Amino acid sequence: QVQLVESGGGLVQPGGSLRLSCVASGFTFSSVYIDWIRQAPGKGLEWVSGINTDGRGTYYRDSVKGRFTISRDNAKNTVYLQMNSLKPEDTAVYYCNADWVDGTGAYRAYWGQGTQVTVSS
Repeated sequence: QVQLVESGGGLVQPGGSLRLSCVASGFTFSSVYIDWIRQAPGKGLEWVSGINTDGRGTYYRDSVKGRFTISRDNAKNTVYLQMNSLKPEDTAVYYCNADWVDGTGAYRAYWGQGTQVTVSS
């Protein structure tokens, strides 16, 4: 079955860095656009970044541009989110998301369990 497993979160001081990973299985990873989405305490879901199938198209919300870098390794079925110059407002649970329309025309969306990122001194 489809699985997305995030890792790499933790507690970091402001200005620090973390690299999140999302390992996928159960679908043709190289054919699917992947997003990172976060949810801060008491707030709704917020799209952070996305990457297209070959990794050449990358997209970011304005507040993380220049600080976060998304990448993927299709040979390892893995998407990464390198986060630098972290700020307290980046504190959230980070999820990777994969969605597509299958051969029957049905929309499929899958999420990982999330990884907690806490930025605090």
